[in-house]
Amino acid sequence: MAKWTDRYWTSSDGLRLHYRDHDGPSDRPPIVCLPGLTRNARDFEPVADRYAGEWRVLSLDFRGRGLSDHDPKPENYTPSTYAADALTLLDALEIERAVLFGTSLGGLVTMILAAIAHSRIAGAMLNDIGPEIDQAGIERIRGYVGRSIEFASWEDLARALAARNADVYPGYSADQWQVFARRIASEREGRITFDYDMAISNNFNRAPNGPAASVWPLYQGLAGIPLLILRGELSDLLDAEVARKMAQALPESELVTVPNVGHAPALDEPEAIAGIDRLLARVLASR
Repeated sequence: MAKWTDRYWTSSDGLRLHYRDHDGPSDRPPIVCLPGLTRNARDFEPVADRYAGEWRVLSLDFRGRGLSDHDPKPENYTPSTYAADALTLLDALEIERAVLFGTSLGGLVTMILAAIAHSRIAGAMLNDIGPEIDQAGIERIRGYVGRSIEFASWEDLARALAARNADVYPGYSADQWQVFARRIASEREGRITFDYDMAISNNFNRAPNGPAASVWPLYQGLAGIPLLILRGELSDLLDAEVARKMAQALPESELVTVPNVGHAPALDEPEAIAGIDRLLARVLASR
């Protein structure tokens, strides 16, 4: 696993937020990784393992996740707040431009950043997310988000995840489910639990059925930026037709479908790696 340094920054409202900082050269924009709804910086270990050293890789814990503070005001758990937090970090580190990798919720945050800080984005990847979201995926997420469960062992958690997500990663081995478990949960005082504030579910469950049509203008904010659209072939969140519309709307984009994977690709699949390689090559060529 690529080495990193745990670092922290302070949000505009005083929360201590965490990110993993993997060293890389200063003469190219860093890769800034933005995770999904219940996920954290560990989700991007495959990205760091492949690219750290050649690129600086910053993997963020949004507020309420991983090693970041929980927000005492759960109403702040919104994509616009996460975007403001990410921009605060870029400012604190004096990063003028970055390549944004956004998985699911992180992709929505990427679109917001494109709308409010277009010049700061050197390239972007949207991992299994778009300006329209399939209702089936929303209902599946509502079925588990915010439910606090404790597990007696990592093996118990891995088995539970395999049962719940067998249709998302049908090809996963027992070892892969173990890796998955340790990315999304943590052990504290002998208790193994999911690594996020259960209150993040409040806004999610109150929200309408995914992003409204008004999100398309945010997506258009990525115009002129090298863009990779990743879609899991089995995804229940990003419809294949919506993904095709996204690719058609922005000629600078490339659509890559990752076979035999649902929501969301883990970014270690050969198709995902090849797509990221091409995206980063385009970023370098456009400087």
